[in-house]
Amino acid sequence: MPKTIFENLLFASRWLLAPFFVALVVALVAMIVKVALRAFEMATQLATLSEEDVILGMLGVVDLTLGASLVVLVVFSTYSNFVARVAPSEKWPSWLIEIDYAELKLKLIAAIVAIASIKLLEAFMNIDHETDRTLYWQVGLYGAFVTSALLLGIADWLGGRRGGSEP
Repeated sequence: MPKTIFENLLFASRWLLAPFFVALVVALVAMIVKVALRAFEMATQLATLSEEDVILGMLGVVDLTLGASLVVLVVFSTYSNFVARVAPSEKWPSWLIEIDYAELKLKLIAAIVAIASIKLLEAFMNIDHETDRTLYWQVGLYGAFVTSALLLGIADWLGGRRGGSEP
C-alpha cells in the first residue's frame, strides 16, 4: 500500500513541470516583443542603414526565430514525453509531439549550434567592435558545441546499431 501511494505521488509530480511551461511561454512572448522591436527599428532606419547593418539585423531576427523555435520544440515535446501523451489531431502536428528524448536531444544541440553559428557570424561581421578575447571565446564555445553535437550524433548512431535498428 505505501509503495502504491509513493508511486502515485511520483507519477503525479510530473505536473510540477507546468510552471516551467508557463515560464517558457512567457519567454516566447518576450521574444516576439524583441523581434517586433528589432523589425520596427530596422524599418524606421532602413534608409540610413548600410548593407552590413541590414544583414546584422536580419541575423538577429534569424537568431530570435531559432530561439523561439527551440522554445516551442522543448515545450511540446517535453510535455508529450514527460507530462501527458497528446493524441495527434489537426491542432497538434504529429511530428512535433512524437519526438522522443533522443531526437529532442539531437534537435536541441543542432539548434544551439545554429544559434552559436549566427552569433559567431555576427561577431565576425562586426569585428571592429569585438575584442580578440571575445572572438577567441566565441570560436572556442562554437567548437565545443559542434564537438558535442558530433559526439551525441555518433553516440546515438552507435546506440541504434547495437539495438538492432537502422540508424
